[in-house]
Amino acid sequence: MMQRRLLLAAAATSPLLLSGCASQALDGYAREQPVLDLARYFNGTVDAHGIFQDRGGHIVKRFTVVMDCRWDGPQGVLDEAFTYSDGTTQRRIWRLTRHADGRYTGSADDVVGQAEGRVAGNAFRWQYTLALPVDGRVIHVDLDDWMYLIDERVMLNRATMSKFGVRLGEITLSFTRRGA
Repeated sequence: MMQRRLLLAAAATSPLLLSGCASQALDGYAREQPVLDLARYFNGTVDAHGIFQDRGGHIVKRFTVVMDCRWDGPQGVLDEAFTYSDGTTQRRIWRLTRHADGRYTGSADDVVGQAEGRVAGNAFRWQYTLALPVDGRVIHVDLDDWMYLIDERVMLNRATMSKFGVRLGEITLSFTRRGA
């Protein structure tokens, strides 16, 4: 009898537990305004301020980024210059391609394979594997970036970093376009 109650309780609560693990759907943002046009937003100079938080929520790194962005038709280049709170610097140059169906693909020197993303309404989901230097070695981590256009100048970005499906931490960024 006790086993049966436990099974019934587990069956009743499992949909609730699973719904907490479900990820958001990009199409749910399709009607959100303003509509995000990556080539328009990432054109010119964009400043960003961000943090990396570990699994426990502790801020491990703070950083700023100055992005020099330009597009030629469906081809875009986002040249990112990072400055971390400890004084170290890093550079990443994204090469993006816009496809007709709202999809984007991209590459950078420290990205393993090809990044893939899609826009719907004011949101952009961007997924890729990053070759991340850690303690003298390089590990491959997966990033699931979600960007949300707030207005013509400001966009917020929240990314989850994971390895083998285990969440390692989160990156939060605020982008601001200059002169918009």
